[in-house]
Amino acid sequence: MLVLSRKSNESIMIGDDIEVRVVEITGKAVKLGIEAPKNIVVHRKEVYEAIKNENLQAVPKETPKENIISLAEYFKKHK
Repeated sequence: MLVLSRKSNESIMIGDDIEVRVVEITGKAVKLGIEAPKNIVVHRKEVYEAIKNENLQAVPKETPKENIISLAEYFKKHK
C-alpha cells in the first residue's frame, strides 16, 4: 500500500485521468473529491462490498466459480 500525505486542496493522480483531491479536513474527517472518466465506477468501500455481496447472492449456488469469473470478464470488456 502506498501511503501519501496531502494537505487541503492538494491531490494525487492515479494514471493519467483519475485525480483524488483533499477537499476539506474537519477534525477526524477528510472529504475527498474524485475526478474520473464516466466509465470508471467509484463507490465507498462499504457500498462496493454490499453490491458485490448482493450480486453473489443472486447467483445460484451450483454455478461454477469459473463461469461467474468468465461472465464478469465479458462484461468488463463489453461496457
